[in-house]
Amino acid sequence: MIEKSITIRLSGGLEARPIAMLVQVASQHESSVYIEAEGKKVNAKSIMGMMSLALGTGESVNVTVSGSDEEEAMADIEEYLSGNKQ
Repeated sequence: MIEKSITIRLSGGLEARPIAMLVQVASQHESSVYIEAEGKKVNAKSIMGMMSLALGTGESVNVTVSGSDEEEAMADIEEYLSGNKQ
């Protein structure tokens, strides 16, 4: 299991389209991916769960990844949330 704090650097924050992209990035991996913010932890592969977080640019989230490809999954999630992969 890997845990990491990541600051969201997407220009518009996590609105509908960026959330859909994040769910796609997370879903490409076998590992489970959870994002926690303000005491609420949701499955990053769930579009409804992610939308419930209502995250904006500059906010920090805790990402927890566990599974066979956890290192690759964490790298991809971090790259996306950091605004380096659109």
